[in-house]
Amino acid sequence: MAMADKVAPAADHAVAHSSFWGKAWRRFRRHKLAMVGAVIILLLCLVAIFAPQLAPHDPLLIDTTKLRELPSLAHPMGRDEVGRDLLSRVIYGSRIALTVGFAAAGISLVVGVLCGLVAGYFGGWVDQVLMRLVDALMAFPTLLLIMATVAVFGPRLWTVVVAIGLTSWSVYARVVRASVLSLREQEFVQGARALGASGARILFRHLLPNCIAPVIVLVTLNVSNAILTESSLSFLGFGVQPPDPSWGSILSTGRKYISSAPHIATFPGIAITVVVLAFNLVGNGLRDALDPKSQY
Repeated sequence: MAMADKVAPAADHAVAHSSFWGKAWRRFRRHKLAMVGAVIILLLCLVAIFAPQLAPHDPLLIDTTKLRELPSLAHPMGRDEVGRDLLSRVIYGSRIALTVGFAAAGISLVVGVLCGLVAGYFGGWVDQVLMRLVDALMAFPTLLLIMATVAVFGPRLWTVVVAIGLTSWSVYARVVRASVLSLREQEFVQGARALGASGARILFRHLLPNCIAPVIVLVTLNVSNAILTESSLSFLGFGVQPPDPSWGSILSTGRKYISSAPHIATFPGIAITVVVLAFNLVGNGLRDALDPKSQY
């Protein structure tokens, strides 16, 4: 009888958890701006996946007879400073943007969530050490830390991804730790302990699913921040190197011709703005959808 009493809170909690996600999805679908952002992200993903089929020209093909050509029917975004088709380069640039955004956010997610779970659940000196590490990381200017890392290991795509990922996980750790501190003494966790569940099972089977709502919101914002950071690095010459078509590097070369050929800087700038805005809209929609007090 005592065993059943301990299992009941966990079962009731699981049912409530499932109902919560169903209601959150319905609220998200009613959030019009968030759905617009989701559609833009989906279209961007399709553009990145099918870039070879969608790009009208080779993004690396140089034509020195048509330098900085203005937009036309044959080249809707015109040509860049060495005669390459700008539309093709922007299309292929979406691959770099999404690769950096999702991969860097994935690294930050894994490191930050693990750190927050362990710190919040075990407490004591473990919590103190991990949180001081988080404080130390947050004390450094992130962009300068990434630039220093890239300068040491070289400005390659995966160096940029890892550098961004390993410098932006602290916010996950703080949010997850705060959630775990409020959950670890609740009945469903106590019941799991009484049944002999291991620390790892409690962390990943019981605590993590209940911390995931704020983490999902953070992921969408982290992706947009990673895309912005990569674009900034490429603009400064520390990111993906030419001739690879990164939006930031295209924007950097285009600034030299902002008066005579403004289209070179304008189109990648618009692409960065639209993508970051789309992720932020989705993030705002998720924040409202996961808030039970939301009007949606």
